[in-house]
Order: sequence, then structure tokens, then C-alpha cells
Amino acid sequence: MKQIAVLAAAVLALSACATVPAPAPQQEAFMASLNALCGQRFLGRVVTTDAADADFAAARLVMHVRDCSADEVRIPFWVGEDRSRTWVISRNEDGGLTLKHDHRDPQGNPDGLHWYGGDTTSAGTANRQAFPVDDFSIELFTAGNASVSTTNVWAVEVHPGRVYAYELRRPNRYLRVEFDLTRPLTQAE
Repeated sequence: MKQIAVLAAAVLALSACATVPAPAPQQEAFMASLNALCGQRFLGRVVTTDAADADFAAARLVMHVRDCSADEVRIPFWVGEDRSRTWVISRNEDGGLTLKHDHRDPQGNPDGLHWYGGDTTSAGTANRQAFPVDDFSIELFTAGNASVSTTNVWAVEVHPGRVYAYELRRPNRYLRVEFDLTRPLTQAE
């Protein structure tokens, strides 16, 4: 009887593994590129010219790649003195990747629109992953009087040794911030 129970547990475990799609090689390479940056900070700049981004463009922009694992990378994004934002890129149960925006107040509590983002719908490339807005975020934006954001598509690019880019696109809106990977910031910067 004990052998049957062990066999049944093994079959169940194997069948559970079979239902989770294997990560695409492009996404494996993308996550590896992110992990290679772990512990480093980089200076960025807004490279698009939308007037709505004037405050961002005038501020010192810093990303800090930290809290890294094969399944998740957290990247705090500082805009001047505002350190409320963190990009969280993780593997999801569908075998793809998810981008979430973690917004926190100075005490560490969720602040305003929090945990919005999207999931990849294709394998992307080793250098670029796109994240169309997910259903949770559509509901959040609608409830938060931000329905203009219900068509957002975010993208992240990692070109090792050159540039990390974060994008936001929707009709009549395009923001792109690029970070110089050739010169990690020192502790003093």
C-alpha cells in the first residue's frame, strides 16, 4: 500500500510539472542579463520628448538592480529624491514574464496606484520583453480614475555592456528612459 501511495505521489508531481510551460530561451537569456547587473546602480535619462515627462527629464534618474534570483529581479527606480518606485520582473505561472510596478510611501506601505503591470504574450527577444497591461491593472486603473492607462504596453530592454531601457506606450503617449550600463555608479555617486 505504501508503494502505491509513493507511486501516486510521484505521478502527481510529474503531471504537475508537465502542465507548467518551460520558459522560452529568449526569456531565460533576458533574465540572465538582468541578474548579471545585480547589485549595480546606473544613471539614466529620458530620451523621448513628450512635454508630460518634463519633470522626469529634469530629475536625476537612477536604477538599482537588486534582490535578484533566477525567478525575480527587483529594480528600485529613483526620480530625484522620490524613491517610491520599484520595477519587479518575475517569471509567471504561464511560463512567461511579468512586470509589476511596486509603489510605496516613505513608511513602506502601498501608495496610490500599486502593483500594476502586465505579462508577456510572446517569447520576445533576449534583449527586449514587452508587457501589455493585464486584467488586474485594467481594473485598478479604471477604479483609480486612470482609464487612459488601460491600453498601456511597457517594455524593458537589456543590451549588456550598453544600455537598459524602460518604455511606456499607449495611444498618444510614449516614454522611454535609458540607463548607461557602461558606467555603474559608485557608492559615492
